Amino acid sequence: MSSSVASVAIETDSGMRKAAMLLILLGEQTGGELVKQLSEDEVHVMGREVARIESITSEQAEALLEEFYQMTIAHEFVLRGGLDFAKKMLMTAFGPEASKKLIDRLNKALGSDFASVDLLQKADPQQLAKFIHNEHPQTIALVLSHLNASQAAALLVSLPAEMRADVALRMANLDQISPEIVNKIATVIGQKLQALGEFSRESYGGVRAVSEVFNRLDSGTSKEILDVIENHNPNLVETIRQLMFVFEDLQAIDANQLKEVLARVDRKSLTLALKGTSDALKDHFFGTMSARAVEMIKEDIDALGPVRIRDVEGAQQQIIGIIRQLETEGVISLKGAGGDQYVV
Repeated sequence: MSSSVASVAIETDSGMRKAAMLLILLGEQTGGELVKQLSEDEVHVMGREVARIESITSEQAEALLEEFYQMTIAHEFVLRGGLDFAKKMLMTAFGPEASKKLIDRLNKALGSDFASVDLLQKADPQQLAKFIHNEHPQTIALVLSHLNASQAAALLVSLPAEMRADVALRMANLDQISPEIVNKIATVIGQKLQALGEFSRESYGGVRAVSEVFNRLDSGTSKEILDVIENHNPNLVETIRQLMFVFEDLQAIDANQLKEVLARVDRKSLTLALKGTSDALKDHFFGTMSARAVEMIKEDIDALGPVRIRDVEGAQQQIIGIIRQLETEGVISLKGAGGDQYVV
């Protein structure tokens, strides 16, 4: 069986059969650890499915493990920065064709797991603000985590001052809640929000989501909330501050400020950082450079060939560190950058 035929065969297999084949491939020890996470009914169903599998060809094994690896990476990207972030990173990692299949699978999986909050982002922010003010902070945190950062920032500011830090802290910890609990809360919210019409979800809660919200707040409000959270969890605040700017947000920096950044970035780091970015961001950088410099950077990028995502992210983090230093020095300003703004 050819590799391409095996891939097609794997794609047409049921999810349960794929899971059973994966358990076999992982071996007794690792597979046994995974089985411990299943319910009793799921163990029985899985056992029957494993018993039905007579053999797995090497081509099938390779195709299944590749699919499992790609979906694991995809879910990691979603957890780190939501669907939009995942789409960008998957394009970089696997190319347009493979990433489209992965994104389709993600949309199907997320749609079934979070059906009650699947359309949250279309809710009118002002209507939603009136609704959430009287809810428990945990419920508010879950609602905010399913809005885009600009909407969430506007709603967070609309809350009483004494509630903001509590909600932000709960939002940062949402990714530590079991999926079962999240789904139950989401179901309740979905029922209560029916009167608001249809709405859509683009991102998860967690530290990255909170950091993106803080990026949309004015400096005074973000400092006030972070100071309160720091009293409870200094490590969390440090993580939030580290994530309060992502590389693609450089599109929101004007040309003069970007030139200040480029003056402190070495060519090797810039080349590697731009390797994993959108064409729009590359063009934004190129617009501040001479024609000769642009040509050299483009040649350097092409010469790099395939690179590890973590190396690209490392170069981007290095540049973000320079950007934070420039902001501290008052040379550039990042506040309010990125996305639509909402007033509640």
